[in-house]
Amino acid sequence: MNNRIDARFAALARAGRVGLIPYITAGHPTPDSTVAVMHSLVEAGADLLELGVPFSDVMADGPVIQKACARALEQGMTVDRVFAMVETFRAADTETPVILMGYMNPVERRGVERFADQARAAGVDALLLVDCPADEAAETRAVLAERGMHQIFLAAPTTTEVRMQRLAQVAGGFIYYVSLKGVTGSAELDADSLAPVLARLRSHSPLPLAVGFGIATAEQAAAVAAHADAVVIGSALVRRLDAAADPDNAAAIARDYLAPIRDALDVAERATATEAGQA
Repeated sequence: MNNRIDARFAALARAGRVGLIPYITAGHPTPDSTVAVMHSLVEAGADLLELGVPFSDVMADGPVIQKACARALEQGMTVDRVFAMVETFRAADTETPVILMGYMNPVERRGVERFADQARAAGVDALLLVDCPADEAAETRAVLAERGMHQIFLAAPTTTEVRMQRLAQVAGGFIYYVSLKGVTGSAELDADSLAPVLARLRSHSPLPLAVGFGIATAEQAAAVAAHADAVVIGSALVRRLDAAADPDNAAAIARDYLAPIRDALDVAERATATEAGQA
């Protein structure tokens, strides 16, 4: 079965473009605003969307996303409502890949096969399960693969060479490199430090490499784009949505924030292409 993630990264590679992957929490700042925000992010230049499944114990996330999850849960967000949001989004957008980011607890409570069936039916392309590393993912990966879906895995500065090799053997779609130690939104990254570790990852896997954590500005995104196949924007976007005085303006806030980042990536890509042509 074809997967939108594979098709999108293939198209990006043909065009010589770096992908842009924004993250939002489903149901934040309000459940009614989520689908509109998803569409606005695509309009602003998002190539893939990462949609967080609200959960009460988001251990890998910092206070910004913890607060967003709590706010979404307080407004009645459930897994079923997340699936419904993706299905509604798909009614108008059949091409943009959607990745659900979350934790194993909601998946196991529902049952891996049932969760995967419902996710696939809604139009989800992959799951990123923070607490399900490659060494423990045989069941979930197999169930997802049977349905044409990927399981996205994380690599980090602390990932050993052995674990990197194992991750590369089982990864699908792309590999998400966590550029910082700690939780999401915890610090700023040094883009120049990315080159060696991403080179190591590329030596083990042909999959695209997306870099996230610590990217908040257009300048930072452009710097990361010099090394990565895609840039992930998370806490900085969620922080702006959380501060929205009027949740009805969430879509406009998301669009206005992401568009300059897309522009910066495009300028960086054109500059790189020009330099390559002159070499």
